[in-house]
Amino acid sequence: ELVTLPVPTAAEPKPLQGTWEGVTVGAEKDGKITITITGNSLHFHRDTNFWFETTITLPAGTDPKQLHATIKGCPPSQGTSIGKVVRAFFKIEDGTLTLATIGDDAEATPKSFEATEVQGQTRYELRKVREVTKGREGRGSTADFADDADGK
Repeated sequence: ELVTLPVPTAAEPKPLQGTWEGVTVGAEKDGKITITITGNSLHFHRDTNFWFETTITLPAGTDPKQLHATIKGCPPSQGTSIGKVVRAFFKIEDGTLTLATIGDDAEATPKSFEATEVQGQTRYELRKVREVTKGREGRGSTADFADDADGK
């Protein structure tokens, strides 16, 4: 007997929105990783020779949560990557985004983020960058200090 299952819809990427900075676990010496997510666009940047512009989808109903990034742009040295889909799973806990790649030949998503290193996969740990908001205009201007100096 055939059973029709509901089609999962794409999950909402809102908690991921913003800029995240961190490192590749086990390769911290390679420098800082910055990931910026706006809408369904994800920009990954390590350095001028290793960055990617992607479009992401978040398949619904996955545990752990997954992210699929289709590479749209990259440096010339990574040119063969355009059009490839990078699969990853992620979690956000205590303000930290942990993102781990899923190998191309992996049939199933690992259930443990710690197991990714054993399986030769890449894991990133990043913290959200706080947005700097501008204060009240005129505050701290030289006119304010002049008034204070006069004692008025």
